[in-house]
Amino acid sequence: MITIPESEYTLTAMRAQGAGGQNVNKVSSAIHLRFDIGASSLPDWLKQKLLSSKDSRITDEGVLIIKAQQFRTQEANKKDAVRRLHEMVNAASYVPPKRYATRPTRASQQRRMDTKSLRGKIKRLRGKIEE
Repeated sequence: MITIPESEYTLTAMRAQGAGGQNVNKVSSAIHLRFDIGASSLPDWLKQKLLSSKDSRITDEGVLIIKAQQFRTQEANKKDAVRRLHEMVNAASYVPPKRYATRPTRASQQRRMDTKSLRGKIKRLRGKIEE
């Protein structure tokens, strides 16, 4: 699990979109998180994997922008933005385990051949009966 220090991303408060009554025009509860992938302390292979992903939140300059406005409080939106950043980086760092080729056992091969011959026998019996 990779953690990102606070000094590597910036949080900016802004007004949230959508319905919220009179309070929405006064309070800056939404958060913009900006994370420069190229200037971060992440390993080079992980930077390349993040930059090569087709995510629309990554700009051409290699800056990841996450907008959090789900919650009513600024603090909750900050936590949500940082959590989403960590989830994205950790998802990109996942390397699937190497798959090793296996061979079918002799018994499973024999069962397969038996069922094939049984199906063939059933299909042969469907033909015309000759007397």
